Amino acid sequence: MGMNRKKRLLLGSCVCFVLVAGCAANEQELHYRELSEQEFSEKDAQHEEENHTTEESGNEKSNQQPVIENDGNTTTINGIVVVNKKYGVPADYAPGEDPTASAALHQLIADMQSLGLDISQDYSGFRSYETQADLYSSYVNAYGQEQADTFSARPGYSEHQTGLAYDLKHTNGMLVENETEAQWLLDHADEYGFIVRYQEGKEAITGYVAEPWHIRYIGEEATDIKNSGLCLEEYLHIE
Repeated sequence: MGMNRKKRLLLGSCVCFVLVAGCAANEQELHYRELSEQEFSEKDAQHEEENHTTEESGNEKSNQQPVIENDGNTTTINGIVVVNKKYGVPADYAPGEDPTASAALHQLIADMQSLGLDISQDYSGFRSYETQADLYSSYVNAYGQEQADTFSARPGYSEHQTGLAYDLKHTNGMLVENETEAQWLLDHADEYGFIVRYQEGKEAITGYVAEPWHIRYIGEEATDIKNSGLCLEEYLHIE
């Protein structure tokens, strides 16, 4: 009987040890689980806060009102001269070619020619109000005003009158439309401070058909505009 009692006591001790060990393991597991849940909860809260911050930043940027200024001749929006169907220039505004834009253009043409691209030294740059009026009138007579308005600016509303816009030509005198040269301009014009002003898919916004030959000098911000995938009106949040 004494031996059996010892066995029962020993067995009971083992059972208690197992139970205690099991409880300790369960408590430890519960502790780790609580920690993990806390970590996940903290990470979720942090992620939600980051998303909220990013969303607020994006909304703030998209809702930012453009800064519009006019010096009596040109309208600048966020520091960029804008001439489109809404913003024009006076009839007597005749600055000629912008010297910085002109230098950048000649470098662009020289580099294109050195690559063997079909680009002419000849181009259409600054146009006076009177010259644009004659062009627009001839297009209206030939195609009607509604169609003319899709590819020709009314006098006083042409970028060419700012001296910052250029129509590039092939060596045969035709406006640049070949895919190779047009794509090169899309890819590299910004390196010289230019954007391709009227692109496919933006007709409803700019009001003009795509013109792969028409480049507009912007300066350093040209690369940001190009990379955004937006036309100038979209980029500046204007009509």
